[in-house]
Amino acid sequence: MNIILISNNLAKARTLTLTTKHFVLLAAAFISSSVLLAMGLNYLSLRYADKLDSPTFRSLVLSVHQEEHQKAQSYLRDSLNAMAIRMGQMQAQLLRLDSVGARLAELSGMKPQEFLFNQSPGQGGAHPTLPTQDLSFVEMGNKIQELSAILDDRSDKLGALDSVLMQDRLKKKMLPSVMPIEAKWYSSGFGVRIDPFTGRSAFHEGVDFMATTGTPIVVAASGVVVYSDYHPEYGNMIDVDHGNEFVSRYAHASRRLVKVGQVVVRGQKIAEVGSTGRSTGPHLHFEVRHRGLPQNPSRFLKMPG
Repeated sequence: MNIILISNNLAKARTLTLTTKHFVLLAAAFISSSVLLAMGLNYLSLRYADKLDSPTFRSLVLSVHQEEHQKAQSYLRDSLNAMAIRMGQMQAQLLRLDSVGARLAELSGMKPQEFLFNQSPGQGGAHPTLPTQDLSFVEMGNKIQELSAILDDRSDKLGALDSVLMQDRLKKKMLPSVMPIEAKWYSSGFGVRIDPFTGRSAFHEGVDFMATTGTPIVVAASGVVVYSDYHPEYGNMIDVDHGNEFVSRYAHASRRLVKVGQVVVRGQKIAEVGSTGRSTGPHLHFEVRHRGLPQNPSRFLKMPG
C-alpha cells in the first residue's frame, strides 16, 4: 500500500510504502495499548473504589460483584443438588445391599446376630496425632464418585453371589431328602441282600421302611408325578420326577392319592403304606434313581435325630 504526501513545503511529493509487516505491528501496538489501558483503568477502579463517590460507578462495581456472587451461588447450588441426587441413589443402593446381605446370611446359614445390617458399624480410635485438614468441595465430590463406584461393584458381585446361592439352595430342595414316612431305621437296606421270596442273593435297588397299613407316605422333594398306577411287582407305585434327571419311587402302597402330571411339593402326602405287589407285609419300598440308575437313598435322606 502506497501513501503519497503532497505539501507546499516539500519540493516534491513523498511516497510512503506500507507492507503487511507494518500493518501487523500497528495492530499489535493498538491491541497492547488497549489492554494496558483496560488494566490501568481496572487497577484504578479497584484501588480507589472506596474513595469515589460516584453513584453510577459504585452501582456498576456493585452489580459486577453481585453478578459474580450469583454465578458462584448458582454453581454451588447446582453442584449440591447433583451431590444430593447421587447421595439418594447411594442410599437406595445401600438399602438393597442390606437386603441382599441379610438374604445371603440366611442362605449360608449364618446367625443374624453376626451381621446387623440394620445398624451402622461401630467405629472409633484415638485422637489423630498427625495434622488434619478439611475436605475441599472438589475432594468431597471425588470421594462420593469413588464411593459410588465401589457400591456399584459390590452390588454386582453380591447380586451374582445371591443368584448362585439361591440356585444351589433350589437344587438342594429338589433333591429327595425328606423322609417319606416317619421312621428311624430301615427294615431292608440298599444293595445286595437275601431275597425274601427266593432265598438267593439279589440286589435291592432301594430301602424298605416297615410301617402299619395306612401310614401316610409323603414325597421326598418337589416335582411332577410321572407314574401313578399298579405295577405287577411294585404294586401301587408312584414315580416323581424332581428335575436334573432325579426320580424318586414309592412302592407297595395301599392307596395312591396323586395322578400323572400332578405337581407335588416336598412333604405332601401322596399315598398310604400297604402290601401290594411282591411284598411280604406292610412297608414302603423307596428308591432314588438318577438317569435311570438306582442310587443309595441314604445319601439323600435326612434321617431324624
